[in-house]
Amino acid sequence: MGAARVPVLRVAHRAVRRLRAGHPWIFRDDLMAADGAEHGAAVLVAGPTGPPIAAALYSATSKIALRVCAGAGEIPGHDEWRRRGRAAAEFRARVVRDDTDTFRVVFAESDAIPGLIVDRYAEHVVVQVLVAGAERVVEPVLAGLQDAGLRVLSVLARNDPAVRTLEGLPREILQLRGATPHDIEVRENGTRLFVDPWSGQKTGAFLDQRDNRRAAVRWCTGRVLDVFSYQGWFAVQVARKATAVVAVDSSRDALAALRRNADANGVTVDAAEDNAFDRLRALDGAGERFDAVLLDPPAFAKNRRDRPAAMRGYKEVNLRAMRVLRERGILVTSSCSYHLGEAEFLDVVADAAADAGRTFRVLERRSQAPDHPILLAFPESRYLKCLVLGLT
Repeated sequence: MGAARVPVLRVAHRAVRRLRAGHPWIFRDDLMAADGAEHGAAVLVAGPTGPPIAAALYSATSKIALRVCAGAGEIPGHDEWRRRGRAAAEFRARVVRDDTDTFRVVFAESDAIPGLIVDRYAEHVVVQVLVAGAERVVEPVLAGLQDAGLRVLSVLARNDPAVRTLEGLPREILQLRGATPHDIEVRENGTRLFVDPWSGQKTGAFLDQRDNRRAAVRWCTGRVLDVFSYQGWFAVQVARKATAVVAVDSSRDALAALRRNADANGVTVDAAEDNAFDRLRALDGAGERFDAVLLDPPAFAKNRRDRPAAMRGYKEVNLRAMRVLRERGILVTSSCSYHLGEAEFLDVVADAAADAGRTFRVLERRSQAPDHPILLAFPESRYLKCLVLGLT
């Protein structure tokens, strides 16, 4: 019998232009016909006429119908996915410092492995399979990581993000290899921290802020306020230099983890369970002042419809933080909402400063750590904005 026919899916001219510009997504509105393609299968992509120009992973349910995985040549096989896994791990060996053993090893499209996330926590690996086609490449990618010398004692699949529902996939947590502990000690920037990959946010922790936490340690001294502190990865690292750190979060469990992280590093953090907006208003009303404030809120804009409310939220929280700063204070403020771009975030923060009657200098404009690489032609891969502002 001959080899199975690979479907050729034809797409509109605007999708061809986007693809040739380097963007790896083709939306369902630009798909002319599915040609009998199986959900999750690798297919060939062609314009309205002419030969194929790319290979992609097909989704029968998502608004993103095609995620490009190769050029016009052969569809990637086992050996090619394994090579990409190895290349991803070797890149991290170049950009992650020796004082850190927890980082992102595979960042989906940014590593030419669409829809797959792989994070490392010491010698344990957590994967997230976000699209149907990625389920078929997990094993060769993991083999590639080990080819690069990455020691892997266990593999946990945190396949519980809501986006899997849009892909027609079940939301579940699966042990793929070994036995992943509920309590893993890791090092970030030389700091001892603890992670539960079974229940923590994302795959266990927010790894994209690693270099921004290092920057915060450089800038933040004196009395520091950390708002939306979660498990204290900012607060604990800053506490090594600061004279006092106050952390605010609405989660009792997160604050218990924060206190454990602080104890493990021999530092003191005053943890307060409260709504961030309420606590900032109360601190301002009581005349409390800080030498530095850290803001790392959740994504206020999860889609375009959320943008107006998100902009109001970001303005309000930044305004409140600015009001509790001492003269020449430092504000480290972040947004992880892709739907709020850097220019818009700058505008929102500037509006907050104007309403607060305070003048700031931009000391640093930062983004996600380089183990979350940004593709030049793929703006969706750049989502984290971080500003270090100095009060004049």
